[in-house]
Amino acid sequence: MLRLEEKYWAQGYQRVLGMDEVGRGALAGPVTVGGVIWRQGAAGEGIRDSKALSARERERLSTYITSTACAYACVSRDQAYIDAHGIVEAIYSCQEEIVALLAPDVLLLDAFHFPRAHPSLVQEAVIKGDQLSLSIAAASIIAKVERDRTMCELDSQYPGFGLSAHKGYGTKGHYAALALNGPCALHRRSFLARWDRSRV
Repeated sequence: MLRLEEKYWAQGYQRVLGMDEVGRGALAGPVTVGGVIWRQGAAGEGIRDSKALSARERERLSTYITSTACAYACVSRDQAYIDAHGIVEAIYSCQEEIVALLAPDVLLLDAFHFPRAHPSLVQEAVIKGDQLSLSIAAASIIAKVERDRTMCELDSQYPGFGLSAHKGYGTKGHYAALALNGPCALHRRSFLARWDRSRV
C-alpha cells in the first residue's frame, strides 16, 4: 500500500499528501475531503479503502491515523454550498484548502487530478487509488469517520429521515422518508431535482 509513497520518498520528496472525498453522491449533508501525509517508517495497521471496513474498524483506524500521520486535515462543504456552486466545485474548494493547510510536495489522488494545484506541485491520480495508496486510503477513512459523525449528530435535529442509518445517501428508506416528509434543510436541492423535479 506504500508503493506510490515510497516512489516519491526515494526521489527525496518528504510531504506526500493523499486526498480522497466522501459524500459526493449523497442526497443530503456535506461533502468531506480528507488529506493525510503519512509518516515514513510507520506501520500501515490494516489501513485500506474505507468502503471495505466496518464502522468500528474505521473509528479505530481513524484514531491510529490521526495519532501517527505527519499531518492530516478534513474539510467539508455543506449542502448550501453544493447547491450554489456544484459538487465538483465543492470538492475542489475542499482540496484547495487542504493543500494550503498541509503544504505538500506531492499530491496523490483517487482517479482525478486537482486542476488548481500550483505547477510546481507534483501530482499523480490513480484509478482505485484508495486501494493502492496508504495515504489515499487513510484520507478516505478519516473523511468517512468525520462525515458519518456529522450526519449522526444532525439526525436528532432532523428526525424522520434516518440520517444516522444511511448518512444521506439514496437508500430505499431515505427515498421513503422523502416521499413522506418532503426534503429538509439538509437536502441538496440540485440532487433531488434529478430524483423528482415536481417535489422540489
